[in-house]
Amino acid sequence: MIETLDSIIKETNKKKLFVGIGNVLKSDDGVGVYISNKLKESSDVQKLTVEVSIENYIGKINSLNPDVLILVDCVDYGKSAGYAELLPAEKVKDFTLNTHNISLKRISELFKMPVYILGIQPENVQFGENISETVLKAANKLINKINH
Repeated sequence: MIETLDSIIKETNKKKLFVGIGNVLKSDDGVGVYISNKLKESSDVQKLTVEVSIENYIGKINSLNPDVLILVDCVDYGKSAGYAELLPAEKVKDFTLNTHNISLKRISELFKMPVYILGIQPENVQFGENISETVLKAANKLINKINH
């Protein structure tokens, strides 16, 4: 099983779809959208920005038929701001955040490919359009790693 973002990125023979999730009006909750908007598409990397309505894109994602699906979102791990972790969807607690109508774990059950959650610990999810400096720095590191 693929366990790290680095190992997923290095598998150039596998098509990866990064899906940016989040509410851009709630500060750091928009980090998934920020990341997906900055990714460069290539022969093995695709991106899709869904903001708060991933459930409206289930058919689109399945029709793109990637080998690996990576949902990029703000996740409260109880760690310091900017902490990022890639987890298989089945390892994510089954809870619904305020910005989702359905939990990421439940959504992942609707896809036929392996699903991972690339979660970034927020500092601030209050109303506002700016991502905090710490989270932005972590997001840019992830973008650089994916865009290699």
